Amino acid sequence: MDVPAAANVLGTLGAVCWSIQLIPQIVINYRRHNATGLQPSMMMLWAWAGVPLGVYNIVKGFNIALRIQPQILTVLSLITWIQCFYYERKWSVKRSLCVVAPVAAVMGGIQAGLIIALRIPQSHGTEWPMIIMAVLSAALLAAGVLCHYWDIWVHRTVRGISFIFVGIDAAGDVFSLVSIFFQPKLDVLGIVIYATEFVLWCGVFACGGYYNLWPWFKRRWLSHRTKTFPPTVDGEAQTNSSASQERPRSGITLHDMSSSSSVFRTVSANSNLRARAGAQGEEE
Repeated sequence: MDVPAAANVLGTLGAVCWSIQLIPQIVINYRRHNATGLQPSMMMLWAWAGVPLGVYNIVKGFNIALRIQPQILTVLSLITWIQCFYYERKWSVKRSLCVVAPVAAVMGGIQAGLIIALRIPQSHGTEWPMIIMAVLSAALLAAGVLCHYWDIWVHRTVRGISFIFVGIDAAGDVFSLVSIFFQPKLDVLGIVIYATEFVLWCGVFACGGYYNLWPWFKRRWLSHRTKTFPPTVDGEAQTNSSASQERPRSGITLHDMSSSSSVFRTVSANSNLRARAGAQGEEE
């Protein structure tokens, strides 16, 4: 289906979503001054995923929005990645910049070199290098999200990640996925790349509903029910009296016990018992 206008519009929407997807997460990390629960390995894998994805989209001649999209993904992922070390490991700003800047430069150099190198076999009809780029990109994106699945499994909750970020990212995947259908030629590998991540994000949403939303809903429902039907004093008294009436009687009678309901005995109780025992001995 060759509809360039639709492909450009949808690709632009996908690029916009991917441009702002990590901004809510970055802002949340900044406001709370921690990145607890956020997986730095996920962010680094995503940053590297932008390299083969950018090579694939550029060499394949996708619309300009899809060419820019992987670059934005890499930059924002690196910012979020270095936030994990800045907040959690208390790195200084200087140390953080000295680490992240060379990593970004290496990624940019590798992508530029691969674009130049892979255009040659692409022009001769050799497809396997591009297949490797597509598979590598999809694998890195999926591995990044799977890192968070492991954290969900260990802690039995979705923590440290913004659901706004997840929703925007999933929307970007959908727009980018649909835009491929309006390209001059349907690209199956491109569909696999975006569809894989979209399915994994749907799984994170499902885990969030099960581990976070459902317990919250039950707590709210129970608190509302308690406020609507508060227990009365008379009802508690009737319950206690009926319980005492239903309690089975025992043939054992307790005498000279300081307390029949406690296993703890005080010093005064012991002296009282000894005084009573002495009085009984004198009477005999």
